[in-house]
Amino acid sequence: MGDSFGNLFRITTWGESHGAGVGVVIDGCPSGLPLNEEDFQNELDKRKPGQSKITTQRKERDIARILSGVFEGRTTGTAISVMVTNEDAKPHAYDHLKELYRPSHADFTYDKKYGFRDWKGGGRASARETIGRVAAGAIAKKLLHHWNNIRTIAWVEQIHDINSSVDKKTVEEKQIEASIVRCPDKDASEAMIERIHEVRKSGDSVGGIIRAVVRNVPAGLGEPVFDKLTADLAKALMSLPATRGVEFGMGFDSVKLKGSEHNDPFVMQEGVIRTGSNRSGGIQGGISNGEDIDLRVSFKPTATINFEQNTVTRDGQEVKLKAKGRHDPCVLPRAVPMVEAMINLVLADHYLRNQKRFL
Repeated sequence: MGDSFGNLFRITTWGESHGAGVGVVIDGCPSGLPLNEEDFQNELDKRKPGQSKITTQRKERDIARILSGVFEGRTTGTAISVMVTNEDAKPHAYDHLKELYRPSHADFTYDKKYGFRDWKGGGRASARETIGRVAAGAIAKKLLHHWNNIRTIAWVEQIHDINSSVDKKTVEEKQIEASIVRCPDKDASEAMIERIHEVRKSGDSVGGIIRAVVRNVPAGLGEPVFDKLTADLAKALMSLPATRGVEFGMGFDSVKLKGSEHNDPFVMQEGVIRTGSNRSGGIQGGISNGEDIDLRVSFKPTATINFEQNTVTRDGQEVKLKAKGRHDPCVLPRAVPMVEAMINLVLADHYLRNQKRFL
């Protein structure tokens, strides 16, 4: 059940990190949308391993193949299936982990849930599962652009204790992609890259924060009570590997203000109801208010580190582990397209739900 996400625009991802391949099935995409494999590739290239000197050196081209749901360059309205082959899988590199649990990984919890686990790179718990999400997010991105020119832009705002200064109203993808760490603040970007190099050399890892804004969002997206837009976005983003928190607008800093300081006053701008500030992050009562959606997602340090750590075997023997294999010293640069994809999937789903509201 946990492999599927969404209501009207619904995805199901499949595959394991060191299996034959990974992919996704998308249900609910309207017919007639122009779609080809390049649409997926542009997004997958931002997520793939080995793309720079600060990411894992696993070499995967991550070439997307459309297996169904597209005919003569347009969606048919039926299920779309996309597959990516694993080309650089090295399952034997994980033989030493077969009978023990890596600290802060999902090894122990998966074993307790199922009584059995795929120990080759984490199986379904691996970040390689997100290929399907990013591929599906590429379709959602095209739909949102077609419907209302809705645009999601995410970037690395913080790594470890290094913060950036970015104008969220004007930042563009070109600026973000100019940095291998995907931070458009040049000075901060250089410091972040240096920090990642430092922790990689020492065998350690660091986490950070990704910020995202969504522009041209119409008012009225979201459902009452349990399917609030904030709730669905939070679930979507917290389902990504290594996430630890999501906040909207001022988030936790809201507690420092009084109601008179935090409220967003309504104003008229060129005959349109707007808010004079956006401390709510574009969502009120769980429904979009027409302002930019503004959110932040925190990611923990990568759990695989080249340090000797205490752990236990499946039969309860205490042992020492020094992990081997390829891993990212910081997941943030490759997580940016994942964040964008999950936001776009939620918005596409809620946009379709809204089409059922009016005769």
